[in-house]
Amino acid sequence: MFLKEIKSFLSSLTGYIVIAIFLAVTGLFLWVIPSGSNILDYGYANLDGLFVIGPFVFLFLVPAVTMRSFADERKSGTIELLFTRPLSDFQIVLAKYLSSVVLVALSLLPTLIYYITVYQLGMPVGNIDSGGFWGSFIGLFLLGAVFVSIGVFSSAVTDNPVVSFVLSVFLSAFLYLGFEFISSLELFGNFDLFIKSLGMSDHYSSISRGVVDTRDLVYYFSVIGLFLFLTKFSISSRKW
Repeated sequence: MFLKEIKSFLSSLTGYIVIAIFLAVTGLFLWVIPSGSNILDYGYANLDGLFVIGPFVFLFLVPAVTMRSFADERKSGTIELLFTRPLSDFQIVLAKYLSSVVLVALSLLPTLIYYITVYQLGMPVGNIDSGGFWGSFIGLFLLGAVFVSIGVFSSAVTDNPVVSFVLSVFLSAFLYLGFEFISSLELFGNFDLFIKSLGMSDHYSSISRGVVDTRDLVYYFSVIGLFLFLTKFSISSRKW
């Protein structure tokens, strides 16, 4: 089923549009639009702008990809056929999830061209923080993987793709920025740092420094596992 989902993405325009939009938006901010993220205007050999812009592009792009995962199946009635296959509920959820994660990975891979370009543009050649780049690259991939798990869950709780999209954007934005905003209000004293650590932004910033900490990995995989479990629970409870 995983291969079927991948083929479905690649045999339609969906997969190519997602990849093209991600590269177009990040490319425009990095090379064309005058801003603090523009490499040529900024004058320094780094790709920090990519990893600042990337999460916000994924914040809308990933829900657009995942919003039909289960919602369309339920709306069209094909979900009943899906459950007749010799697959467990979790295998179905995992296939839907992993196929979208592969699309996220395919979106990120071409950005390695940016790294090679900036590497060559550095004075001297190679004057770029490679550790920071690879840490941020891994962090952005994990962030996208979490957004996918949220998107698949959102699609499982409704038969309306638009509702799924809105719910996914809201949950992803809250987990990425919400806890950091709450902690910045300084309402909870000594608990503010703990509240901040519950958000994805804090762990994303940590990995972006170039050090892949086990605690950050545990956090990301725990959030992914939680939403996959909730998705499995949702489709199991809503079987006809």
